[in-house]
Amino acid sequence: MPVMTYRQALHDTLREELLRDDDVFLMGEEIGVFEGSYKITAGLLQEFGAKRVRDTPICEEGFVGAAIGAAMLGLRPVVEVMTLNFTILALDQIVNHAAKIHSMFGGQVSVPMVLRTPGGGGQQLAATHSQNLEVWFAHVPGLKVVAPSTPADARGLLRTAIRDDDPVIFIENLALYNSKGEVPEGDASVEIGRANVVKHGDDITIVSYSRAATVALEVASHLEDEGISAEVVDLRSLRPLDRATVVGSVARTGRAVIFEEDWLSYGIGAELAATIQEGAFDHLDAPVRRVAAAEVPLPYSKPLELAALPNAEQLVRVVHETLAASGLDRWTRA
Repeated sequence: MPVMTYRQALHDTLREELLRDDDVFLMGEEIGVFEGSYKITAGLLQEFGAKRVRDTPICEEGFVGAAIGAAMLGLRPVVEVMTLNFTILALDQIVNHAAKIHSMFGGQVSVPMVLRTPGGGGQQLAATHSQNLEVWFAHVPGLKVVAPSTPADARGLLRTAIRDDDPVIFIENLALYNSKGEVPEGDASVEIGRANVVKHGDDITIVSYSRAATVALEVASHLEDEGISAEVVDLRSLRPLDRATVVGSVARTGRAVIFEEDWLSYGIGAELAATIQEGAFDHLDAPVRRVAAAEVPLPYSKPLELAALPNAEQLVRVVHETLAASGLDRWTRA
């Protein structure tokens, strides 16, 4: 399989879907002439023209609303919002319209729209540009929410999202754009709502998603050197959530640590902890543990930003503590 960056995987998938279906079009701030703030749409205006690649005014509520209207009339808009933080300006359109129109019209109208947007910290962009707000959208019935961690999943999930008849919030992470990985050729897609066990293990389950899932996989590989066999579940989809895969993994390993980049309180991890408690309680040998960001607006200062974000060292420590709490001697299998 060819190796490409996360950014290239997104670009190539957008291009292929524009070629495949004339109803697909792109819209967003500076995605045409400037080729996008992250160059995801580089060259697409020149190839497809301004009708298919549309620059918009700096008005998220307006152009997201326009995309919803276009989707209702049968087109398939792919909207790029420059950062997840700017979706706040379009919350009414996303939550009260995109998510609810199909239900409120008795199923007569669909909203086949994709909203692409990057989030996450670690880029020294300060508090209002470094948030992980995906739980806001995952909370809302009527939306589908995905957060791929690899170039292959970015490609497969974006293809699926564009062809889906429901509105999909497609959350990227700024720190992933230059990451590389193997990507299947052809028309391969990834099912929305299906988690991926990216590493099998016997001692403990680490559940994660987006950039944090890549860190979790690296940690699990290093833990092997200590004799710890960690299983890593990459959620990929936040709504619908693949509860069965998570519960099945924890029921087998008996221990769980949830690793996420958003804040601890009321987050994705809280939902996962409740899911594990309800579905795998009798199999748990230790309490479910969570590792998340410090509950502060993310600082601009690089040392303070790094101190606030969850990291590999914290995850290793909590894995050790969880294994010790279940009676495993020196964190290795008894």
